[in-house]
Amino acid sequence: MTTIAPQERLIATIARLILDPSAHPARHVAVGMASPIPAAACWLLKKSGHDIRISLLQRQTGGPFSEGGRELFDLAGQGRIDLFFLGGGQIDSEANINMIGTGEWPGTEFRFPGSFGSAFMYMTVPRTILFREEHTNRVLVERVDHISANGISDRAVIRRGRAQALVTGRCVFNFDGNRFTLASIHPGETIESIDANTAMSYLTPPDVGMTLDPTEAELGLLRGAVCDEMLSTYPDFCQRVWGRSLQEAEKAAN
Repeated sequence: MTTIAPQERLIATIARLILDPSAHPARHVAVGMASPIPAAACWLLKKSGHDIRISLLQRQTGGPFSEGGRELFDLAGQGRIDLFFLGGGQIDSEANINMIGTGEWPGTEFRFPGSFGSAFMYMTVPRTILFREEHTNRVLVERVDHISANGISDRAVIRRGRAQALVTGRCVFNFDGNRFTLASIHPGETIESIDANTAMSYLTPPDVGMTLDPTEAELGLLRGAVCDEMLSTYPDFCQRVWGRSLQEAEKAAN
């Protein structure tokens, strides 16, 4: 039996969410900084023959943006990006994310990386997949300490975008615009273990299934063509997950 790395399962799961036929079509997908798992999901689809455009903000060479984030926000504002990914130091039951910090304002109890353009992207890009590998009570909270980007807006507020789902290291939640519903649990987890590690409120239907493993064909692409594509941008991730380094790849090529 082939051993599947947890990251490979998350990659395949996100790829399936991107292709969700009931959602807004994902023709142009953008990936922010330090997001190797969402980036790998996009490349998995691309290498599988799906016609999607991928824009990686972190890509060092051959990237689409000469002006970095400014161009990314411009495209989003024009409605030319269909799907984006966001995480947060905290995520709550209304899909609000906190990238500022914990404790009373200004959130200096424990500092997070910063909001950057998360609020703008969340409002303007039709679909956002929330992603956070760590799934604990300190991350998935009932109410974030500070809102970097809000998941729900007042009816009078015009917003193009909303959260589609939340993928964690333990499970997948769908978001219907108001609340999360447990969609699937990863192998090794149970309904009870999800509940014990989740402080935010969510619905649990009676027929929650297991998250699907990547297929053999998907694993072959991930460990081959996808890793090749990602080596120069995410060398540490490729080394950790697939045991391949950029130096070894360059040496083999020569």
